[in-house]
Amino acid sequence: MAKHMIFLLSAAALGARAADPVPTFNRDVQPILANRCQGCHRAGEIGPMSLMSYRDVRPWAKAIKQSVLTRRMPPWFADPQVGKFANDRTMSDAEIRTLTAWVDGGAPEGDPADKRPDREFVPGWNIPTPDLVVGMDKPFPVPAKAKIDYQYIVVPLNLTEDRWVQMIETRPSDPSVVHHVVVFVRDPDSPWLRGAPPQTPIVPEGNARAHVGGFGNEILHIYTPGNVPDVFPPGQAKRIRAGSDLVLQMHYTSTNRSTEDQTRLGLVWAKEPPRERIITLAAGNDRFEIPPGADNFPVAGRITVPNHATLLSIFPHMHMRGKAFEMRVTHPDGASEMVLRLPRYDFNWQLTYKLETPLALAPGTKVEAVGYFDNSANNPANPDPQATVRWGEQSWEEMMYGFFDVAIDARYPSRMDWRKLPAAEKMATKADD
Repeated sequence: MAKHMIFLLSAAALGARAADPVPTFNRDVQPILANRCQGCHRAGEIGPMSLMSYRDVRPWAKAIKQSVLTRRMPPWFADPQVGKFANDRTMSDAEIRTLTAWVDGGAPEGDPADKRPDREFVPGWNIPTPDLVVGMDKPFPVPAKAKIDYQYIVVPLNLTEDRWVQMIETRPSDPSVVHHVVVFVRDPDSPWLRGAPPQTPIVPEGNARAHVGGFGNEILHIYTPGNVPDVFPPGQAKRIRAGSDLVLQMHYTSTNRSTEDQTRLGLVWAKEPPRERIITLAAGNDRFEIPPGADNFPVAGRITVPNHATLLSIFPHMHMRGKAFEMRVTHPDGASEMVLRLPRYDFNWQLTYKLETPLALAPGTKVEAVGYFDNSANNPANPDPQATVRWGEQSWEEMMYGFFDVAIDARYPSRMDWRKLPAAEKMATKADD
C-alpha cells in the first residue's frame, strides 16, 4: 500500500511538472534578454549577434542555453560571498531555468499580445542624448599584426565655465582593436603635452609611467570593451574646469586585419551643482618582476585615503597573465574588510563593480589591491611562459591597478586639494569665509 501511494504521488508530481507551460519568447524570454543582454547584443555594440527580436534570437537558442548554464554569459566575476554590487550582471537561477526550459521546449515565439515594449536605446548611445559629443576628428589607422604604442590625443573643449558631468560614455568606432581608452581632464594649469598639436595622435617622449598616469591630471572616464557608461546618481558628478582639455590615451591592439578607429565621447551635464564630487584613484604597483613559470604570483599596491571619502566602485586592471584580484579596506581603527574578490580575472571582460551600499572611508583608511598572475604554460593566454614579466604598456607586458571611484565634498577645488588639505573638519570654516 505504501509503495502504491508513493507511486501515485510521484506520478502526480511528474504530471504537474509536465503540465507546466513551456516558456515563450514574447512572454518570458524577451524581458530577460532586455534586462541582461541587449545592452551589448544589438546593432553597433560589441555583442557578436543581435538579441533584439525573436528572429534574431531563434538561431542562437542552443548557444544561449549553453552560455547561461555555464555562466559564461552575462560576464560577471565577483565572488558572491564578498560584497553586493548594484550592477551585478549575474542571472538568477529562475532566469536560467526559464531560458533552459524555453530552449528545451522548442524555443516557441508565443502570443504576440504577450510581448512587452522593446527596450529603447538612443541611437548610437547607451546614455540619453549627450549634451556634448567630442572626440577624434579623423580616424586612426590600425595596421594588421603590428605593435602600436599608446597614442595620446589632445581634444580641446573650449569651455568658458566649469561643468559638472552626470553621465559619460566612450564609443570607439571599431571596438575590436581598442583595448582601452583613458580619458584625462588636462587642467588649464597643467604643462602636460602642451606642445602637442590638438587632434594629432602622438607618442610622447619621457617617462612612460608618468604619461600612463596622466601626470597627475584627473581621470574622467575609463573605457574597456564590455564595460558600461558612467552614470552618477543625482547629487554626484565629475567636474571639468573651464579652460580644460581632454587627453585621450588610446591603447590599440592590432588584429589580423587592417582597420581604423575614430573614438568619440558623449557627456551629459548635471542639471544642478552636486553635493559631492567624484574622483578616480588607484592602488597600483609598477615595480614588480613576475618570474618565469610562476602560476599564482601576487603583486600588491596600496594607497592611504587622506580625507573623508565614500567608496563607490572598483575597476581592476591587469593584462593577459592576470588570474585573480582582490581589494581590501583597512580602517583607522584596524578593522579590515574585503570589498571585492575576483576568483577569476578575464582580460577580455574588464568590468567596473559598483557597490550596492557605498562605504565610508575615514582619513587614514588604507586601500590595498592585490593582483595574482599566472605566468605558467598552463595559462592559454600567456604570450611567453619563459619571460620575466615587468610593468609595460603592451598586453604581453603587465600592469596591476585597482582603480576606484570615491565621492568627496564638492567644495574641494581639485583632487590634489583633497589630498593635501587637513581632515575635512576645516571644510566648515572654509564654507563660512
